[in-house]
Amino acid sequence: MKLLASLLTAAVVAAPAFSASAADLAKGQESYQGVCIACHGEAGKSVLPDNPVLAQQHPEYMVKQLIEFKNGKRADPIMQGMAAMLSDEDMVNVSAWLAQQKADPGAATDKDLIALGERIYRGGIQDRNIAACASCHSPNGAGIPAQYPRLSGQHAQYVVKQLSIFRDGTRANNQQMMDVAAKLNDKEIKALAEYIAGLH
Repeated sequence: MKLLASLLTAAVVAAPAFSASAADLAKGQESYQGVCIACHGEAGKSVLPDNPVLAQQHPEYMVKQLIEFKNGKRADPIMQGMAAMLSDEDMVNVSAWLAQQKADPGAATDKDLIALGERIYRGGIQDRNIAACASCHSPNGAGIPAQYPRLSGQHAQYVVKQLSIFRDGTRANNQQMMDVAAKLNDKEIKALAEYIAGLH
């Protein structure tokens, strides 16, 4: 429980990065293969466009999301059920193990939208006070540990869904992302998703 509390503190105040030595990676792999692999693929490399790639994701972010699925702060009937089966220690172990898995590069499929997506991701939209995505998620999509998730190579379809549910308030576990998504139209969301899918 102390480890979990320290991880949550790190996620909130950007404390030192997650240390894999604090987790049991073998147990993390075992839990992942028992509960998560069917939807998120071998080593967190999902091939299903609705399900996120989890390989190489920041462990602090993963723990926060799993806790919020479990307590209902992040609504998703499937993930709420899955997270309910995980203990706090399981969440820490799985997240640490996934962070060690190398993500494969993704690829954009709609070339017409990439230029618009790149402009928004790198420069934002100034006349609507939309900040550049790169300022939080980094220019190459690697994110900032503890605070902002890795986006590089994420499935475009998954990104479209997440930005859409941030925009309509269905996903309400991050006010900053709700505020950004509220200002984006459908074409801009799709363009960002395409650019992110090929980002590396």
